[in-house]
Amino acid sequence: MRTYTSIAALVVATLCGVSQPALAQEAQADSGGLGGEIVVTAQKREQKLQDVGIAITAYSGEQLRTLNVTDSRDLAAFSPGVHTGGNIAGQNTQFTIRGVTQNDFNDIVEAPNAVYLDEGYIAIAQGQTFATFDIDRVEVLKGPQGTLFGRNATGGLVHFVSTKPSLTETTGYVDVKGGIYDSVGSPMMFHGEAALNVPLSTTLAVRGAVMWNKSDALLRNRYPSGAVGGSPGAGAGANLGDDDTLAGRLTVLFEPTDTARFTLSGNAARSRMSTAPYQSKSTIGVFNADGELIDVRNAAADETRATIGANGQDMGSDTDNNGVFGDSYGRPVAGGDFFGYIDPDGKDFATSSDFAFKDHNHVKTQGLNLTAEFDLSDAVSLTSVSDYKHFEKLLFVDVDAGPRNQAANYAGVNANTYSQELRLNGSTDSLNWVAGGFYLHIDNHSLNGLKFPVGSVVPGAPMDLGVDARLKTDSYSAFGQVEWKFAPKLTMILGGRVIREQKDYAFFQGIWSTPDSRKVHTGTPIVIGPDNGAPYTDKRGQTLWAGKAQIEYRPDSDLMLYFGVNRGVKAGSYNAQLAGGLAVPTSAIPYKGETLTSYEGGFKYTFPDGRSRFNVSAYYYDYKDYQAFLFTGVSGVVINADARTYGIEAEVFTQPLDGLDTGLSVSWFDAKVKDVPLRVDGPIVRDVEPVYAPHLQATGIIRYGFDALGGRMSVGGDAQYTSSFYYNLRNFSADKFGGYVMVNASVNWKLDPWDITFAVRNLTDARAGVQGFDLATFCGCNEVSYKPPRMFQIGARYSF
Repeated sequence: MRTYTSIAALVVATLCGVSQPALAQEAQADSGGLGGEIVVTAQKREQKLQDVGIAITAYSGEQLRTLNVTDSRDLAAFSPGVHTGGNIAGQNTQFTIRGVTQNDFNDIVEAPNAVYLDEGYIAIAQGQTFATFDIDRVEVLKGPQGTLFGRNATGGLVHFVSTKPSLTETTGYVDVKGGIYDSVGSPMMFHGEAALNVPLSTTLAVRGAVMWNKSDALLRNRYPSGAVGGSPGAGAGANLGDDDTLAGRLTVLFEPTDTARFTLSGNAARSRMSTAPYQSKSTIGVFNADGELIDVRNAAADETRATIGANGQDMGSDTDNNGVFGDSYGRPVAGGDFFGYIDPDGKDFATSSDFAFKDHNHVKTQGLNLTAEFDLSDAVSLTSVSDYKHFEKLLFVDVDAGPRNQAANYAGVNANTYSQELRLNGSTDSLNWVAGGFYLHIDNHSLNGLKFPVGSVVPGAPMDLGVDARLKTDSYSAFGQVEWKFAPKLTMILGGRVIREQKDYAFFQGIWSTPDSRKVHTGTPIVIGPDNGAPYTDKRGQTLWAGKAQIEYRPDSDLMLYFGVNRGVKAGSYNAQLAGGLAVPTSAIPYKGETLTSYEGGFKYTFPDGRSRFNVSAYYYDYKDYQAFLFTGVSGVVINADARTYGIEAEVFTQPLDGLDTGLSVSWFDAKVKDVPLRVDGPIVRDVEPVYAPHLQATGIIRYGFDALGGRMSVGGDAQYTSSFYYNLRNFSADKFGGYVMVNASVNWKLDPWDITFAVRNLTDARAGVQGFDLATFCGCNEVSYKPPRMFQIGARYSF
């Protein structure tokens, strides 16, 4: 297995995007600069990055390893304009691209930013969080990709491509990393992966890869300190934030002729984790004279009211989750939550949580992918991609993230998806074209709700107050795109996709008597809604279309300018809101499809000496019926609201001296979601910012390579700045994480076949917010989570 010796090639990959075949061409001495071709497949065919009029960031597998990207969540840190949202304190994560986001925690909702693995669509939101191992490359496409990747690529997409078998030689590697966190108890981590490629004949090869990730808990639990109520079960009070993930992939390549290729891949993974690692911060709701909640603030150290009325009076709490305030008044401890709890060290990693168990949360995935490629002629090819995926999960959260036995939240899913794509690619001297069809079937059974465990202070416990939702989706589409070079320096691109989507939905709210804190929905439920005490069912079909029109101008071989209009769409769907809290009418269960029209222009420039590149793009989004998640009380629903966004992105790479590589990428945007109600059907509406959407992100990288100790040494670092962002659509004062700077540094030494790295991650020990929920009226608190603390890590890789 070849390892890269060019630091320049590595940083080019970071900043400009590059597939592994291209990097192999670029792996040369440091003085080689940017001479090799950089190739991406963003338009379903190989192209130089600088020839594609799309804002793209791409990473090779080698570059992901160097940047310590070991799961999909890490990718956003090195992609300005890309962030992560979601729920379960980072155990369930979705991508946010240029402010286009969806953070509903029910898995019947598909994300507006599509994620693909080997051209197979990942339809279930939980599937966007997975281990990245033996990856050939990742491509991040920003802006609507509705023509060629038509399934819910409203805001963009992330495409992971695994390393394929090779018919030429036996190769492989073993890669291990160990680290220690600079935190209470000095928790440890281990990451190991290995791959083996074996040609069985001149036409048949297999490649197998395995990965194991094991990390200790980061949150040290002081429970039963401050406990109120009985224990929720044996093992309660465990430390939180650990991970035990095992994954594998087996791929077979068969090339019976020079014009036919078959690639069959099977993969499986399972993760075992603690209860979600949330922490608590004390917050207080603020009401106007009409009794409407208009803000949530961080509770002052001397605050003793439960909530604040228009005249400063205490409005009481809603601890029984019925939407009526006055269950209790005051706070037993000034500055604490409704039960007197104050987190022992704020943003650091000590907590006291009762509903906290080891190996409580689990996720399982399996998949099978068959790609068949046929060269019908020198100019025309046929590709078939058949993909099956299965998802299972059950995740728990301590709602108040404290020592009072009140309630927990759970999210479970059992889903199967199948997709089939057939496409033809062709070219002439002046035309490149692609046409095809796509089918997707999703059968998604989702469970969600509030668990009132054994020992809960809530009357009627133990019980589950939950929802059972099943959504079946069938989607059919036809698509095509033509690139016409109608003049020596001008190219026009026209494309479109027509989609027909059918949905069949059944949903009910119920009460289950479930005594076990590790199980949900046992026994026969008492159905209580949502339709006047009865279940809700519906069927509907929708026809949608997406399109692209773009012009590209190349005055010379170093410069490309482009401007395009793209239309992205995502079909409407259904809510599965929890019972209790603020009332949600049945009319709010279905919501409409969304349409994003993007106007984007930019340029890509390679300096004549080949040592520098400079790319810029600017865009305006007109978003109709944006599907926004409105969380109130302890639950939420998706609503439709118009939105608009405008922004600019720039990236520059330069190699001023042989061996020295520097780069900077910056993204800025201004986004607004219009006329959002502070509650469903509420009288107050506001213009707000989308959630998990920092205005400004920047990534800087510097590396220097030199000969040392008989091999090649490199010293480098990277830094990412992320501005503040909200985690609740209402944009209340307390529902916001502050901006942060994350710094990493590493020293690497290579002497084939060995590669040794020492790294420090989060060098300045910054506290960077990940995810949060506003529960101010339920527990007088918000639950929040943070990225890991500083970590010292050493790794070794052996390639053969």
